Amino acid sequence: MRKPIAAASVSAKSTKMPVRTAPKSATAQLRGGNKIIIDAISGVTDIVEAMHRTVSGLTPILGQAPAGPTGGVTGMVYKSVRGVTKAVGAGLDLALNQLTPYLNGPAEFPQHEAMSAALNGVFGDYLAATNNPLAISMQLRQHGKPWQVEGAISGKLLVLVHGLCMTDLQWNYERADHSASHDHGAALARDLSYSSIYLHYNSGRQVSTNGKEFAHVLENLIQTWPVPITELVIIGHSMGGLVARSACEVAKAEKLGWLRKLNKLIFLGTPHHGAPLERAGNWLDILLDVSPYSAPFARLGKVRSAGIKDLRHGTILEADDKRSAAAPAKDANAGLPKGVKCYAIAATKQEKKQTKAGAASRLSGDGLVPVNSALGVHKERSLSLAIPKSHQHISYGSDHFDLLSSADVYDQIYRWLES
Repeated sequence: MRKPIAAASVSAKSTKMPVRTAPKSATAQLRGGNKIIIDAISGVTDIVEAMHRTVSGLTPILGQAPAGPTGGVTGMVYKSVRGVTKAVGAGLDLALNQLTPYLNGPAEFPQHEAMSAALNGVFGDYLAATNNPLAISMQLRQHGKPWQVEGAISGKLLVLVHGLCMTDLQWNYERADHSASHDHGAALARDLSYSSIYLHYNSGRQVSTNGKEFAHVLENLIQTWPVPITELVIIGHSMGGLVARSACEVAKAEKLGWLRKLNKLIFLGTPHHGAPLERAGNWLDILLDVSPYSAPFARLGKVRSAGIKDLRHGTILEADDKRSAAAPAKDANAGLPKGVKCYAIAATKQEKKQTKAGAASRLSGDGLVPVNSALGVHKERSLSLAIPKSHQHISYGSDHFDLLSSADVYDQIYRWLES
């Protein structure tokens, strides 16, 4: 049985910490949904008009689509549709605003957090750019609430960063056999006396944008932490690992103090070298753009967020955000933070008994991220992250989300952090 390790503590009564804003009201959520619907109708109108313009102009199958709006009566019709849509949206927004006194409570209902996180993962950059009330603001949380000092505070600080389309609440994940739910953060707080805090963020924004903000959130955290920090550990699941790496790059460039305190960085299924599904989505965009008749539909695929597009090659640097869609940039690829012990766990759906010795490099992956990508291994040595073999682990018979609840994964994390 694991025994808790002694840690320094402080009373919550003697320390004041900044508290984040309350959950958005039901009115704000409805207004945000209204903006999405109106923008979607306008977008579909653009696609239909582009198709109409292409067909009516007898455009060749290959080549460039005719530019500009449609003319004559047809153009007036499309202009009218946009005007009516805009007017309806403004009217609904005004009506919902007037309902605020009657709907001023927080919008909380089952699965609300998960729905909001998924929406932000797919459209998060658009939500942020349009100041949509549905956009998630980055904050540190515990139990789904803004974090504040409560009870005993340890000098051993653990920060957990969730992945794409997820929320901090989903670290509490049901085991594959449905026996119970498990939370790595809560378990490590119990078994190794860490103070576990969870990052909640808009996963649809560019990884570099989230990384920069996360770096400054961590800096504020360590400067206001009520006891001396003896250990700082970050665990990132999926995209969360990329956000953590990006934050390290920002901290190095801006000489932020928390990076010197970072002892260990653990990646769970992080697509360091990209995810095949996003690369396939990008190639579909390219193919649709070949013909002016299919080009309007390419807009639908391009709607996916900047965060999702960053998973194409595992982009973490701001200077690297506009690199070639076809291949990763070799000169802008960042490695791992120096002086920090880094660990990586990959998952594969294959059972270990079905895997031949020495065949790990040919494992199928977890359904979303290939094993080599999760371990930071690349066929070009200059792009490999060079994580030591002793700091790598493969969880067999697991998918991407089993990494959150697998007993095998937790035991490995425990061993790395205990040593």
